[in-house]
Amino acid sequence: MLYLVGLGLGDAADITVKGLRAVQRCSRVYLEEYTSVLTVGKEALEEFYGKSLILADRELVEQRCDEILENADVSDVAFLVVGDPFGATTHSDLVLRAVHAGIPYTVIHNASIINAVGCCGLQLYNFGETVSMVFWTETWKPESFYDKISKNRRGGLHTLCLLDIKMKEQNIENMMRGKKIYEPPRFMTVPQAANQLLQIIQRRREEGEELGLTEDTVCVGVARLGSEEQVIRTAKLCQLESCDLGPPLHSLVVTGRLHPLEVDMLKTNAEPGALENLEMIDSSTYVS
Repeated sequence: MLYLVGLGLGDAADITVKGLRAVQRCSRVYLEEYTSVLTVGKEALEEFYGKSLILADRELVEQRCDEILENADVSDVAFLVVGDPFGATTHSDLVLRAVHAGIPYTVIHNASIINAVGCCGLQLYNFGETVSMVFWTETWKPESFYDKISKNRRGGLHTLCLLDIKMKEQNIENMMRGKKIYEPPRFMTVPQAANQLLQIIQRRREEGEELGLTEDTVCVGVARLGSEEQVIRTAKLCQLESCDLGPPLHSLVVTGRLHPLEVDMLKTNAEPGALENLEMIDSSTYVS
């Protein structure tokens, strides 16, 4: 049996009872380490679970997943994922490979950023498409995430922006030379994400484009959601560029139309002036 086990968002204790029981009866336990991370390390998880963990990087999961599935038809193997197992499409691929190999599988769900982000005060059913924001380089500066945010806002919907994580990545030179030398881990912060959006806004304004969001758009930065050290900040986009939310992981929410209840909830974590220019457009809705 292959078990795909969600670990939740905080620390070792966030695993479900069902998930922990599955882990403890498995002969091999893999910890996926490239789509997200917990606030505690591998050693803390091993101590809590009472099992040794095998770190599963992108190469293992996407190119050598047969190693994970080996003998899973006759023994129990667990694949641990921070958040929920289906928070990344890679894990759907692992399930399909198990099915094609005739290996039974069980999914044990847990909290993920997709639903936990509701603690910032915005109503989950008012969210549109989730987007991913990647680190820009000198030669690659994609803007597709801005267009998706703008599309959501035209429909009055909020946007959850998942910020880039670089784990065990090679630079171009080492990749071309075939050297297994990896860059230090990097985690995009809310200020970095805000800066990239502000650059896009400025460029598109100069080109005369109608903007889908501006420097004054109300946004929410969240950090380490689900842990005891979680931080939530409501601010204008321009304010978040200089807002220190501490260590990773960070996420950014760009608001759409705001219900009065949402406004009241956002006020509990708002920076000064963040919610000053909201215009009521009817008895039940605000818009920034």
